[in-house]
Amino acid sequence: MKNFLKKIRSFFSTASQKFKRKPKIAAAVNQPPITPRSLNASSKVDRFTILSWVLTGIVVVGLLGSTLLYKSSLPTTFVPAAQPTSAPGADKPQVGVPITGVEGSGISSILRDLQLKTNIPERPRYKSILYRVSRGDAMLKIAGEFKIKYESILYVNKQMDDNPHSLKPGMELIIPPVDGLYYEWKDGDTFETVAEKFSYVSQANAEDIITFPGNKVDLTDPKIEPGTLVMIPGGSRELRNWAADLQTVGRNPAGGTGTSEIGGNACGGGPVAAGFGWPADAYSLSGNGYGPGHLGIDITAPEGSNVYAAGSGIVTQAQVGYNYGYGNVVQIDHGSGYVTVYAHLSQINVGVCQPVGQGTVIGYSGNTGNSFGAHLHFEIRIGGTNINPYDIVQ
Repeated sequence: MKNFLKKIRSFFSTASQKFKRKPKIAAAVNQPPITPRSLNASSKVDRFTILSWVLTGIVVVGLLGSTLLYKSSLPTTFVPAAQPTSAPGADKPQVGVPITGVEGSGISSILRDLQLKTNIPERPRYKSILYRVSRGDAMLKIAGEFKIKYESILYVNKQMDDNPHSLKPGMELIIPPVDGLYYEWKDGDTFETVAEKFSYVSQANAEDIITFPGNKVDLTDPKIEPGTLVMIPGGSRELRNWAADLQTVGRNPAGGTGTSEIGGNACGGGPVAAGFGWPADAYSLSGNGYGPGHLGIDITAPEGSNVYAAGSGIVTQAQVGYNYGYGNVVQIDHGSGYVTVYAHLSQINVGVCQPVGQGTVIGYSGNTGNSFGAHLHFEIRIGGTNINPYDIVQ
């Protein structure tokens, strides 16, 4: 269209130069006089030029008008820029793949999930902190909150006396920065001897003691002054076995069940367990799991809920009172050396030497003895030694 208009202007420009009237020249000698006929011819040329320009204007206006009308009648279309597609079945965009911008702009980007909250990485902690125990807390809960083992809390808090059931509201606990324990450095100690000393359960390492930032050891000249409190990462020590205070009571060996306990009573033979089931209605833990310092599991059991015999056997202990912190406690000998313990009961429904079957209600859960909130403390012993109940019960 642009070229066409250009040609039209060029054509009429040439035509205008061709038919342009020349200026009058003074009359020369022997020039013929102007006649009416010559005047008439000049008039015709002027009319032709005017008409041609008028027609040209009409044609140009018509072409422009038709062009604008044609373009305005076309439907508006929008072509979206091509977007990257993920493979079939992929739910999330691939992170780290550069994507070319719209119309080949070359701007690359990284796809990632939209997050309304910025995730700030948790910084490592190198110092201990104080934690005040509140109602509803348990050792397992506190340890999980600070991402350490509950044994580490027992290691560094002497007021607990190695007993997780000593937890009470208002008590202030030292929470170590990592699993391990604190040790006051003595004259003559070396990193190797200290690491070996505190490798009772888990293995401590001399290099870990040196490089732990909280100990502030000069790596160019590693040494620690006597009297300095040092963190032993991964260190462990022997915890008091509170379960040993409550002597295992089995049936008389004459009963023919294979039980031979020092604390045996006069109960004779009776049913023998063929398997072990769960002793409470709930299948969750309310406080502490099995581990050093807690040789049983604390099962969720609100005050007054049923406590069931885990297997068939003979009741060898049904005793009320404090009982070394166990509170009202029942023991059942299941034969073949297996004895189960049920502690902190609010009520006992069975008597000594009474035979019971699996699932018999032997009492109700409670909060007696050294207990912080109602629950069922459950133990399994074989030959007088505690084992993890999760290895036996179904």
